[in-house]
Amino acid sequence: MPPSHRPAAILGYALLMLGTMLVPLILPAQADPVADFYRDRGITMVIGYSAGGGYDLYARVLARHLGKHIPGHPRVLPQNMPGAGSLKAANFIYSLAARDGTVIATATRGMATDPLLGESKFDPLKFTWIGSMTSETSVCATWHTSQVKSWADIFSKDFTMGGSAAGSETDSFALLLRNVFGAKMKLITGYPGGNDINLAMERGEVDGRCGWSWSSIRSQKTSWLKEKMISLIVQLGMEKHPDLPDVPLLLDFARTPEQRQILRLVLASLVLGRPIFAPPEVPENHGNALRNAFDATMRDPQFFDEAAKLDLEISPVAATAIHDLLVELYRTPKATVEKASAAIQK
Repeated sequence: MPPSHRPAAILGYALLMLGTMLVPLILPAQADPVADFYRDRGITMVIGYSAGGGYDLYARVLARHLGKHIPGHPRVLPQNMPGAGSLKAANFIYSLAARDGTVIATATRGMATDPLLGESKFDPLKFTWIGSMTSETSVCATWHTSQVKSWADIFSKDFTMGGSAAGSETDSFALLLRNVFGAKMKLITGYPGGNDINLAMERGEVDGRCGWSWSSIRSQKTSWLKEKMISLIVQLGMEKHPDLPDVPLLLDFARTPEQRQILRLVLASLVLGRPIFAPPEVPENHGNALRNAFDATMRDPQFFDEAAKLDLEISPVAATAIHDLLVELYRTPKATVEKASAAIQK
């Protein structure tokens, strides 16, 4: 190449190399279909109870943090749908809600076993499980004016317990006291949610309630505990809660191995605590995004700070653990299932 042409050739080569280096910088970023889907959409969080109860409180705290961990950062909008002890919401999610990942829900953890023990027709294994914010210990408690103040009292004194609907924990756990152990209990059911039963206790309409999450009492009724406004009769769960060493565990009163198996089947749903789920057949990438966002929220310092301020107990249960538990429960022998079902019928 003649010397006079070399500077131009060198300049051309340099420009070519510079252009090659700049191409990746000016090409658009690779599209994320999940982010593109959620970017201009909101997510409805259906809450199967009326406002003011434990499920409502947990769900609203989650809703304030979940969206920032979902690609596209959609807003998560709570919507209360009380009815039938929250089974109205569960049936809506199963049969009618959009199956694209824009609707999620929380409902009674008892929904996991209600098709096994009760009358629900949905298949819990088909829901898109997202996770649970905590596993639970539940209690039966009475108002301070009630003559029933201890486990021994339930066999010698007539009393009433408030409930939501057949299949709900408020009803099922109360009926265990009567049908399995012989408590002199009458169930008054039909209240929209736990907060409504609490008001009924204060008004003297009922003596107390079962299926009352200890985490809800601890976060919402601290003053009732300090002022001894309620008596804790028995705790329900797989083992005693560290906060309640002096409150008897229902499982410890089982008189036979079969009776213990029945109690474990009815109480197993407590492991689900505060379940979050979506309809069946949600696209796999959307379901994975929701599960990953839930898991990230459970590690989010801002979420934990807000939960701590409200004294909410957080001990997350993964979606895979929920699925595995349900598979195990639905393998229970038919004879045991029938006896457990009879134990929680009014």
